[in-house]
Amino acid sequence: MYILALDQGTTSSRAILFDENGIPKFTAQQEFMQHYPQPGWVEHDPQEIWDTQYATAQAVIQQAGISASDIAAIGITNQRETTIVWDKTTGEPIYNAIVWQCRRTADYCKELKAEGFDGMIRTKTGLLADPYFSGTKVRWILQNVEGAQDRAEKGELAFGTVDSWLIWKLTNGGLHISDITNASRTMLYDIHQQHWSTTILEKFGIPMDILPEVVPSSAVYGETADGIFDAPIKIAGIAGDQQAASFGQILYSPGLAKNTYGTGCFMLMNVGEKAQTSKNGLLSTIAWQTGKDDPAIYAMEGSIFIAGAAVQWLRDELKIIDNAPDVETLAGSVNSSEGVYFVPAFVGLGAPYWDSQARGALLGLTRGSGRAQIARAVLESLAFQTADVVGAMKNDTGIELETLRVDGGASANNLLMQIQADVLGVAVERPKVTETTALGASYLAGLATGVYNSLDELQSQWALDRAFEPQISDDQRQEMLAGWRKAVERSKDWA
Repeated sequence: MYILALDQGTTSSRAILFDENGIPKFTAQQEFMQHYPQPGWVEHDPQEIWDTQYATAQAVIQQAGISASDIAAIGITNQRETTIVWDKTTGEPIYNAIVWQCRRTADYCKELKAEGFDGMIRTKTGLLADPYFSGTKVRWILQNVEGAQDRAEKGELAFGTVDSWLIWKLTNGGLHISDITNASRTMLYDIHQQHWSTTILEKFGIPMDILPEVVPSSAVYGETADGIFDAPIKIAGIAGDQQAASFGQILYSPGLAKNTYGTGCFMLMNVGEKAQTSKNGLLSTIAWQTGKDDPAIYAMEGSIFIAGAAVQWLRDELKIIDNAPDVETLAGSVNSSEGVYFVPAFVGLGAPYWDSQARGALLGLTRGSGRAQIARAVLESLAFQTADVVGAMKNDTGIELETLRVDGGASANNLLMQIQADVLGVAVERPKVTETTALGASYLAGLATGVYNSLDELQSQWALDRAFEPQISDDQRQEMLAGWRKAVERSKDWA
């Protein structure tokens, strides 16, 4: 018996068939177009999101040579905050999906801060007044697409994040739902009372009628509609990508944390059944809810905007490596960056700084600085940014991190993982299955359908690939971090 995980990401859609032991057996992936209508604007075609996700689901079923009736459930995980509004009758989007990276609502977010309304947002949602989140994107669509506000008021439109859109398509409009983790990223959801905030909706001019029903992360929500697959499949798990990765990394006790190294870096720490408000630039968010009668589990999150994207920059713009994995060999050809620091603030700095005016900086260059030192400085920047987030989490929670679990594409880089352990001064643990985002979605779906009976059963499946232990002295660590913080100060408030 298999579980089908649909992993809808920012640049590609993937489907993975997992067996009941949590082992990925068949995988398919398709990239799709990124649209940049203006500088700082990022959009996707919602139909292309669906087409690529559906094609990958069909592809893995064909690869496995099975029927849909051999699949116990579908679990869905998705790029978070990306915003879609569509017609409830025709199912047609009224505008492209506005992607989480899009900065078009930056001026409105500045207005909210100037009015002091960001305090309300912070208190109720655990988030910041930032274009990153969905709320101001929905408002923009309603105000800028002709007739959209009126149609929304009449109940003719539906809003959803990508999970909602995929489920609408899978059920031919039968379900308009979003799970509690995705709802908690909209800037419209009161994470303490666990309902949509009428105060924020009224401020943004968003009618309640367009919102999805909020459901737990693990439950049988319904089945796929006739004709989607050769038999109906239960839809039983949903979580935003970083929450799904946390669930797949078995962060089931307060104080456990993971870092996902992708285009950006996203670090989450389980803080238990009560949300904690950050005083140090982190976000409070809902990590998961395993059933409607179970308590929501909260997390603290640090979002780093540029991580793997900095390695792509070395490859595509500076052309000092041919392929992304080559950075490990080049950076490893020297023992240190020799005083060179790189601050990857291409789109500003995320947590814990939240400086949208910061810009990238390469500092400490001497006549002897070359490709290898720059490559190593880029890898170190990923580790330093993570150390900043860990420090903020410690200040907020009082919890001393004992180990950091890692996943995502760049976690395969052994040199980076060693640098990360050195900079943090704690062990870094990489699991055997690094597809933890899709794995988390499959675990949530499996729990709801009886494939798994308990969190303890899932815990027993987590297997260590390699642990990286710190190898430098505390004095060396502090010296490296002091240089990094000096470099960050130079990059701030530049634009």
